[in-house]
Amino acid sequence: MAKRLFLFLLTNILVLTTIVIVWSVIVNFTGISGSFENGADGAAGINYGSLLIFSLLVGFIGSFMSLALSRIIAKKMMRVKVLDPNGQLSGKERAVVEKVHRLSRTAGLMHMPEVGIYQSREVNAFATGPTKKRSLVAVSSGLLDQMDEDAVEGVIAHEIAHVANGDMVTMTLLQGIVNTFVVFLSRIAAILVSRLVRSELQTVVRFAAIIIFQILFSILGSLVVSAYSRHREYRADHGGADLAGRDKMAHALRSLKNRVGLAHVDDRTDDSAVQTMKINGKGRMISLFSSHPDIDDRIARLERR
Repeated sequence: MAKRLFLFLLTNILVLTTIVIVWSVIVNFTGISGSFENGADGAAGINYGSLLIFSLLVGFIGSFMSLALSRIIAKKMMRVKVLDPNGQLSGKERAVVEKVHRLSRTAGLMHMPEVGIYQSREVNAFATGPTKKRSLVAVSSGLLDQMDEDAVEGVIAHEIAHVANGDMVTMTLLQGIVNTFVVFLSRIAAILVSRLVRSELQTVVRFAAIIIFQILFSILGSLVVSAYSRHREYRADHGGADLAGRDKMAHALRSLKNRVGLAHVDDRTDDSAVQTMKINGKGRMISLFSSHPDIDDRIARLERR
């Protein structure tokens, strides 16, 4: 599930930026006051109360829009073939659907996730979706070709645990809080920067500064979300062990470790935008920005449990 977080973060940044641009256009062309310097109640001449309310609205709207689009974007970017359990399926496809449904019932899910396969040599899988009722679990063709049945079951159990834990919704709430701070701080910084130039340039400078600071603060905010993602991986490993058995979950992690070179080998698809949806992350990433802990650490924690 190495791609879920990056997809969510990228979508979130794009949504936030789009909202800010649309809002700025509306303000400029309709004459609606979009300044948070009017009726100032702060030492810097900024109306912090109004700005905070605006930041909360934009922050959580952006976060929930990202969540709503997560499954659609994942299908499109990863070219997922959704498997119809009532349709004509090959033996391998039928086995994947049966594993997902069996483990979902064991996890107490009332609605079965969509099941899909995406063509890639990488050894990976992911789960995503806005709610437990509208979730998607997909595995790569490389995973099915390279792993044995017990390892595949452990990987799928890990993904089902993410769905059962409601990790995407929890991350959405966390991202909404992060977004609020991003919008709030970027606006303050932009207002202060715009005061350093001539009055006739302030509007343009403020608009550009808002976009730049928003992207920069979003990247910094991703440190918080990435840290939560790493914590979530440990929980999903434990949940997968409860569903499929600790031996199968540990075997799946060891199999992933042995095939780490095959975790990101798809030459046809640029998968960077959905990197955190998968069970295995890119080890080359800077640890603070990594969505996944070290596999050895995950195995050790699982065995200690």
